[in-house]
Amino acid sequence: MTAQIVNLIEWETREPSKGSPLAGPVLAGHPAAQRLAETLTRDGRIEILELARGLELRASSYVGRFALGELLITIRPKISGMPLMNLLRYAYRLRQLDLFEEVGYATSQASFEDLLIYQLAAESSELLSRGLHRDYLRTESMLASPRGRIDFGGYMQVAANAGVALPCVHYPRSENTCLNQVLHGGLELAARMTLDRELGGRVRRLAKSFTGRITPKELDTAGFTEAWHSLDRRTSAYRPALTLIQMLLNTQGVALTDTKSPIPAAGFLFDMNRFFQAILSRFLGENLLGYEIQDERVLRGVFSYDPANNPRIHRSPLLRPDFLVLRNRKAEATLDAKYRDLWERNLPREMLYQLALYALGQESGRRRATIIYPTLEDAARQQIIFVKDPLRGTSKAEIILRPVNLLKLDLLLRDKGVHAQRNRIEFATRLAFGEPHYASTNCGRCNCAAGELSSVQT
Repeated sequence: MTAQIVNLIEWETREPSKGSPLAGPVLAGHPAAQRLAETLTRDGRIEILELARGLELRASSYVGRFALGELLITIRPKISGMPLMNLLRYAYRLRQLDLFEEVGYATSQASFEDLLIYQLAAESSELLSRGLHRDYLRTESMLASPRGRIDFGGYMQVAANAGVALPCVHYPRSENTCLNQVLHGGLELAARMTLDRELGGRVRRLAKSFTGRITPKELDTAGFTEAWHSLDRRTSAYRPALTLIQMLLNTQGVALTDTKSPIPAAGFLFDMNRFFQAILSRFLGENLLGYEIQDERVLRGVFSYDPANNPRIHRSPLLRPDFLVLRNRKAEATLDAKYRDLWERNLPREMLYQLALYALGQESGRRRATIIYPTLEDAARQQIIFVKDPLRGTSKAEIILRPVNLLKLDLLLRDKGVHAQRNRIEFATRLAFGEPHYASTNCGRCNCAAGELSSVQT
């Protein structure tokens, strides 16, 4: 039976309506799909509610595609096509290769996972065209013309039947390396994941080009880790391909299973929070001159158990903002990346409370913490929330909601003009510290527009 397709955009809610694939008892008779729905809902990847009238889907920051019973659910990011591909390349340091020239594929139609697979195919084609890496591999074999070192210990065991051959240990250069085996396994995985026939055919042809060169092995975490640790200056060209394989490996069917009750599920779900954080980490690190950017540094001392009243010897809870901006070992800004358009959508309470703790946990100076969020709206502007003393009404800390327009960021990264670097530096400075006139905002003793935010979720 043909799967019924349901398409959503990130953070979209889709309710069952008459004639919709979501209407009626969709998951009835599919216990595995019901367990998968419970797992995905519990993990916060997508909320799947079974109602009397059908299924209600509430997408979050995860994008991709997965099968749920007789449904094929696809969640797409708001930004698509080449801007998304350019930002992916920048975030994960992928090479600028021609992805769509050979197949004439419209990038705006490609799903998120297909963009990754196209890039992997381009990376693999590049590696094959330049010649796969060969390394010296220890080999034990019986040779009529001895090479390397004769294995006298082994000779004593086969002397009676050895004939003219001798057991030798030698080190021929071979393409049958762990790196090439993982590259082949990644292509096989990609071919199974894509639903695009043309793309799948291209990836399978690339995988078949490894025939006779390597010993095929099942792609697993241990093999991938070995390949990743074997990278050096000679094999640095493999790094982008391994990065893509890791993204596919971490988000394919294995990641869609319940650890207590494994549920096989063909699918792909990728957390765009990781992608957004990777973009900001690289962009701020490269363009915020004179500052040090520390990713996910622990803020110690904010919470502490009373030693006299901690009978179970729990460790004190830790706060870990996404970025600390330091200058001369002093924190100048606390930044948190949230992949949720807070210009269009409400600010969840948990985000508000989390940033309030980041701000109040600062030792001295102007206590503030900033959420940097993505948007495609040109009208999006910075918003400020004051954390006030409930009795005196004075401001104790500030929470700043600062948008970054992804389309403008894409243009800025692709700009090759004479002032391109200066523009990127200015943009990074505004992301970290706000507009130059920031210090003249509301003092916190009134309820003017800068200090109020009516969209906080209650």
